Amino acid sequence: MTVLVAFASAHGSTLGIAARIADRLSHLGVPAEAHEVREPLDLSRFEAVVLGSAVHTRQWLPEAAAFVRRHRAELASRPLWLFSVSSIGDQESFFENRLGRWMSRHHPDSAEVQRYRTALRARGHRNFAGAVEPGHWGILGAAFLLGLGGHHGDHRNWPAIDAWAEAIAREVRRV
Repeated sequence: MTVLVAFASAHGSTLGIAARIADRLSHLGVPAEAHEVREPLDLSRFEAVVLGSAVHTRQWLPEAAAFVRRHRAELASRPLWLFSVSSIGDQESFFENRLGRWMSRHHPDSAEVQRYRTALRARGHRNFAGAVEPGHWGILGAAFLLGLGGHHGDHRNWPAIDAWAEAIAREVRRV
């Protein structure tokens, strides 16, 4: 069973996570390929899909939403997992200490992701924190980040990403 790891990335965080998931799946004996959602893709080549997007203003990037619209029936007909990359992950965030832990625990999926989960019958969804550099958010965004005790840098939780990929590999083997 070959897995497509499709992604939409703004600054590279989501690309890095998608590549890591594809590499981890392949290392575990589940062939996987990472591809940008903008690429022309023949989904019939893949028996399962992991689909992720960077999140800006609580929405997936437009190209990820377009990919879902374009391939809705194909995505719903095979095992599918979703992931989102933003400032707040399920276990980590750009913010420090108590605020970061609170935000990670109380970060519900957006209405958009909830619709995708239901309509596409996704087997799961994970939120991962990405990386942020000073130029990514502009002056106001940087002031917001720093004002709430956050900091720039790479906040991706590689052990959590690896563990999720391993769980997907176990499930794919059972399908």
